[in-house]
Amino acid sequence: MADNAPKQTILVFGDSLSAAYGIPKEQGWVNLVAQRLKDNQFPYEVANASVSGETTAGGLSRLPAALTQFKPSIVVIELGGNDGLRGLPVEAMKSNLEKMIVTSQQNNAKVVLLGMFIPPNYGPKYTNGFKAVYLDLSEKYKTPFIPFFLDGISGHTDLVLDDGIHPNANAQRKILENVWPTLKPLLVNSMKTR
Repeated sequence: MADNAPKQTILVFGDSLSAAYGIPKEQGWVNLVAQRLKDNQFPYEVANASVSGETTAGGLSRLPAALTQFKPSIVVIELGGNDGLRGLPVEAMKSNLEKMIVTSQQNNAKVVLLGMFIPPNYGPKYTNGFKAVYLDLSEKYKTPFIPFFLDGISGHTDLVLDDGIHPNANAQRKILENVWPTLKPLLVNSMKTR
């Protein structure tokens, strides 16, 4: 691909799990995605608009400005974990994520939805409802979807920080491998339609 081809932007819109919380930013999975794009000469750059502690309500309020600023062709939404940890209503979380998907698609961006699980101590009704939000929205809006993007990391003490929640530097490459198979086909497809 010619170096002078205009680059498209992938906007990663998440919370601390995508903001490289507790580790150097360059070691975070979002930066690893940017590096892989560069190594494989995909004409994309990555904008990371992730904020530690972000909820879906906060994300929804920030999204329009980010879409205007970055004009992404792909938006990766990784939000909801903080809603779950705070026990916020699942219906409100679903509504916020739905509005984010619709707003992104109206701005001609493809959406990738990163799903999240929360611990079972919140009770089966809440945890099952929480999990179903991502599946329901991905089916309704036909978005590529990763059911649990921390698969293979959560519960492994050697892959999380001392807080027992946030992925450490060693886990970031695993997250990259969880996300890449879903992201890559979108890159190839959008290159064909350029």
